[in-house]
Amino acid sequence: ALDGLRHPSVTVFAAWQGDRLAGIGALKDLGGGHGEIKSMHTAEGMRGLGAGRAVLNALLEEARARRYTRVSLETGVEEAFAAARRLYAAHGFAPCPPFGHYTEDPNSLYMTATLTADARP
Repeated sequence: ALDGLRHPSVTVFAAWQGDRLAGIGALKDLGGGHGEIKSMHTAEGMRGLGAGRAVLNALLEEARARRYTRVSLETGVEEAFAAARRLYAAHGFAPCPPFGHYTEDPNSLYMTATLTADARP
């Protein structure tokens, strides 16, 4: 997974609290004005403090700056991913069919959001 984040089509963002890494996320260019949010993770002990929201906001701002019209993601369906699903829904993401290289998977939920230049989370 780390090698995939080193690809030139991927930009990685991080949130820090002092010298502690609080959260990370990445934005991948899928082409045609479509981006994918990848590898969102908030460090244990930092959850609930806004790091995930800050990273997601930065990713969406970057997507708008790149003039993407849509951003999609894949997340888990397990209870451990419930907070992430709520965060994505609060930022306009809704369930969608698999996109890009993804296929139907009972353990995955695919979500997408349409972006406009003036919409801010």
